[in-house]
Amino acid sequence: MDEIIFVVEESDEGGYIAKALGVSIITEADTIEELRNAVKEAVHCHFDDTDTRPRMIRLHMVRDEVFAA
Repeated sequence: MDEIIFVVEESDEGGYIAKALGVSIITEADTIEELRNAVKEAVHCHFDDTDTRPRMIRLHMVRDEVFAA
């Protein structure tokens, strides 16, 4: 696997939640910078073998906007 993709959403309680696509990794943090570090750490923990670890991490930011019609 060359790349792993995370869908990042704002949490209802504040901060951000990142969920990997196709792999069971979920993490959260208060800021985007903290989230980047948390995602990197989670990927390293999940793929403890450097041969199977993805070389790139992509964060796909999703933002829902709801307003009255």
